[in-house]
Amino acid sequence: MEETKTRNFLEEIIEEDLASGKVDSIMTRFPPEPNGYLHLGHAKSICLNFGLAEKYGGKTNLRYDDTNPTKEDTEYVDAIKEDIHWLGFQWEKELYASDYFDQLYEWAEQMIMRGQAYVDDQTQEEIREGRGTVDKPGKNSPWRDRTPEENLRLFREMKAGKYADGEKVLRAKIDMAHPNMMFRDPLMYRIKHTSHHRTGDKWCIYPMYDFTHGQSDSIEHITHSICTLEFDVHRPLYDWYIQTLGIYPSHQYEFARLNLTYTLMSKRKLLELVQKGLVSGWDDPRMPTLCGVRRRGYTPESLRMFCDKIGVSKRDQLMDIQLLEWCVRQDLNARSNRYMVVQDPIRVHITNWPEGKVEWFDCPLNPADPEGARRRVPFTGELLIDRADFMEDAPKKFFRLRPDGEVRLKYTYIIKCNEVVKDENGVVTELNCTYDPSTHPLTGEWRSVKGTIHWVSAEHAVPVEIRNYDRLFTLADMSAVPEDKDYKDFLNPDSLIVTEGYAEPALPEDRSGIAVQFERTGYYVLDKDSTPEHPVFNKTTALKDSYKPE
Repeated sequence: MEETKTRNFLEEIIEEDLASGKVDSIMTRFPPEPNGYLHLGHAKSICLNFGLAEKYGGKTNLRYDDTNPTKEDTEYVDAIKEDIHWLGFQWEKELYASDYFDQLYEWAEQMIMRGQAYVDDQTQEEIREGRGTVDKPGKNSPWRDRTPEENLRLFREMKAGKYADGEKVLRAKIDMAHPNMMFRDPLMYRIKHTSHHRTGDKWCIYPMYDFTHGQSDSIEHITHSICTLEFDVHRPLYDWYIQTLGIYPSHQYEFARLNLTYTLMSKRKLLELVQKGLVSGWDDPRMPTLCGVRRRGYTPESLRMFCDKIGVSKRDQLMDIQLLEWCVRQDLNARSNRYMVVQDPIRVHITNWPEGKVEWFDCPLNPADPEGARRRVPFTGELLIDRADFMEDAPKKFFRLRPDGEVRLKYTYIIKCNEVVKDENGVVTELNCTYDPSTHPLTGEWRSVKGTIHWVSAEHAVPVEIRNYDRLFTLADMSAVPEDKDYKDFLNPDSLIVTEGYAEPALPEDRSGIAVQFERTGYYVLDKDSTPEHPVFNKTTALKDSYKPE
């Protein structure tokens, strides 16, 4: 029986709007501010806005909210486009809030002439104090009763550059006693003598978010403006500006933002980590940025799977990062190539192997596709195995290699440990073993042993740098940092451990373009720092854990 998937509340709203004829087609938008790199929280919004439009035959605009020139840069504009394409989506139009600066200015003048906006000379602090509190009404500005003609003259002088930053602002004239603090004469324009990344020095006044967002939606005829929950307090003002201006009635809907354990989604704090050198950059594989998780080896398919599984709700939730890692493993397990890599080696000498002989084993790249591509793995008398796969005083249920014990070397023969060689400090450096030629997996007789371990030929091993990444923070809920602590106090000192490993020779030739599986260890992806002489691999995620999604 085919599983029936429950519709989320946004799908119910859209289907009702289409069925009632309220809208003929769906138009959504993704409106990032180009002041930083997108993170996993944005991935949820991208998948939601683009996904809903795709599902209902609609379209999605990419519109940059570029109203704050002091923090915005074309570097971020380009990175955002790259991230959206990487996730597998294509926008209908690439637009900018700055495209509408002339129209917004014209609407502001209309409001001034209708007595719905005024120029205020108060300082930022005076305006803040004058707003009052939730329990106490605000006070009218001493400049609130200027005539429309005087306000228009002053506003045009602001535009002409006559006044310094912070000297004057334009405010909507609503109600300083309104129970909704957002309606207590909100700011519409402020002065910023800063060059804009698109408009240059044309403007020295810039509209505020609340005087920009709803009107931009309206101009583009956005039918469903989907925002995260923290914007719900802005919705009444969003509607008020649209109604006051008498323009297309776009409407805003809110959903819960994505919060992940052991993760921060604050652009400000992520920027601080970068600026203070606590991470290597925005694309550090420990960062929750899309460029960071991409460099770590997460796939767009796994992120879309994750966003689908967490669903859409109206209540903030802290999602377990293990669910994201589970989605990554689910995707990579089906598609990634397998290779053997030894990270902490012990040398194994096969004493009865013919000197100088090299035997090549034909091995599948992915056991899930036994008829698919294969790689050739060399077997010699000098091998390397992981130190964790040998124990001198092994407990009863240790099924790997031990003195006088047997184990199968993956894809090849069964070997037996006959002698343990140690250095002057008592550290095991070499194992002398014999192989059983009758246990060749293709031509020999089948003999079962409980343990199978991976290995590489010492002669053919390729040195690789391995960067084992772990969670960036040690505190699960980073929104619950105690007041007497700084969030940086919870940085994980073991979030990156660099080791040298030894890989089978086929690994550097891999051209799959996605993370590969280091057999019995985890998933790893080739890093951009690699050179042909020095391959570097980043740990994407462990091979398995105990997490089981509902």
